[in-house]
Amino acid sequence: MLMNGKKGIIFGVSNSHGIAYGIAKELFEQGADIAFTYAGEVMEKRVRPLAEEMNSKLIMSCDVTKEDEVKAVFAEYEKIYGKLDFLVHAVAFANREDLQGEFINTSKEGWDTALGISAYSLVSLCREARPMMNENASVLALTYLGSEKYVANYNIMGVAKATLEASMRYLAVDLAKVGARINCISAGPVKTLAAKGIGGFDKMLKAATLKAPMHRNVSLEDIGKTGVYLASDLSTGVTGEVIHVDCGCHAVYASIEEMEKLSAE
Repeated sequence: MLMNGKKGIIFGVSNSHGIAYGIAKELFEQGADIAFTYAGEVMEKRVRPLAEEMNSKLIMSCDVTKEDEVKAVFAEYEKIYGKLDFLVHAVAFANREDLQGEFINTSKEGWDTALGISAYSLVSLCREARPMMNENASVLALTYLGSEKYVANYNIMGVAKATLEASMRYLAVDLAKVGARINCISAGPVKTLAAKGIGGFDKMLKAATLKAPMHRNVSLEDIGKTGVYLASDLSTGVTGEVIHVDCGCHAVYASIEEMEKLSAE
């Protein structure tokens, strides 16, 4: 198995329908030993059973906006696991009102919240993890096409994801000093609980299906397998990269299917 003997930590699993869980599941099935964090007591009820199914030795609360909690998690991780082979950052949040209406009306508080949780947290986690990283350790963060192009109702989260991707490229240089690498997966739209906060998401799913060369939406398994590739030694020469896992949707401006549908209307 590709991840035999590999150990690491994942931030952001919230339920069994999310992208973070899809990645964790594939890593576990490939032999990885995974530590889990959750955001507060409410999330513990959802995350702990999933982590226990994967025989996790560390299941711990962590608010990524609080440096003391981040430090505490990695201190405990080091006690239990020693070194680190992979880190998965699947943390993102924006206030609902900042995902609606015009982007121009984004509040300063909403900006700080979205970029702090969704982007700066990657810097914070990497800083604490770097001293315990093994050679060829891998960091993986989740992004979306809204970082590159305008996506209706994505608003501040698109800017946060763009910041995440830029941060990833700068972190690639810093982490390379200890022989580690970092990349992003830009996943296509997946029907998750988090996605329900985006207005018109069902239409977004249909549009992606029409546009994608593969004529389908991406699955959790598709994304999870790419996560294994990036976390494993199969990708030791890859860093600073954004890999799109969206059935090719990002590469197409307008498909024949879309044009035919518009013509029929």
